[in-house]
Amino acid sequence: MFEYSIFPIVLAFFALVLILKGVKQVPQGEQWTVERFGKYTRTLRPGLHLIVPIIDTIGHKQIVMEQVLDVVPQEVISSDNAMVTTDAVCFYQVIDPVKASYEVNNLERAMQNLVMTNIRAVLGSMELDAMLSNRDQINSALLIKVDEATNPWGIKVTRIEIRDITPPRDLVDSMANQMKAEREKRAQILLAEGERESAIKVAEGEKRSQILRAEGERQSAFLEAEAREREAQAEARATAMVSKAIAEGDSQAINYFVAQKYVDALGAIAAADNSKTIMMPLEAAGVIGSIAGVKDLIESNKSGQTS
Repeated sequence: MFEYSIFPIVLAFFALVLILKGVKQVPQGEQWTVERFGKYTRTLRPGLHLIVPIIDTIGHKQIVMEQVLDVVPQEVISSDNAMVTTDAVCFYQVIDPVKASYEVNNLERAMQNLVMTNIRAVLGSMELDAMLSNRDQINSALLIKVDEATNPWGIKVTRIEIRDITPPRDLVDSMANQMKAEREKRAQILLAEGERESAIKVAEGEKRSQILRAEGERQSAFLEAEAREREAQAEARATAMVSKAIAEGDSQAINYFVAQKYVDALGAIAAADNSKTIMMPLEAAGVIGSIAGVKDLIESNKSGQTS
């Protein structure tokens, strides 16, 4: 009697276990493949699903969110025989879970090897200087090549970034010395250009100064010539006036000429370097006083012109 009572309980337990095995809850961001007797039948999307227990099984669980693959650092030889160590990272997303499950075995390992191979191919075709300065170009070339190769696997490669390119230590020191020498060369060139510009400015300033000095001397000579011309004109008028007075028999005009010569002679004596003391003759005052007669001569000439 007891055996008959326990059988339904065991049967119900197994039935519950089968039902629970047939209920599958797929998380958000994942897709599962269902296999029946080892063959793919359908894909389970996020949510609650029922499968036939024992007959149907879950084949592969694929994450369809974007994933990050850290590429193992490796040494690469450039086209100019420089060895560098590269470190990269790859971002990819499973677009077709069926292809990602059944078109390639061990997807992550395949992606790792594929990215490393293409890094060696792209960087190996470049010189070291181009390798260090064209990081964006390298990333773009790698993205195109790897995305094309992984397309049959149902994978979309979104980004490949070269995180670091490290040359050997001796090469880094050589590059640092080369950069230092280049900077010193540029500094010397800038210094030479500055000195040249300074010399040009100084020369232009001297040229301008000479031009202004010449203009000043020319203007001074012109004014001096004009003054001499006026002085000559005045002296000519005075000479003509005195000559006319002499012709008319005026004795004051003769005294004027004598006094003028006497004054010129005294000026020459006073200007001599060895002249410390000048002896004035007694007649000097009389001769110099005769110059006052010129005033009377000029006034008489003016009154004659007025009349």
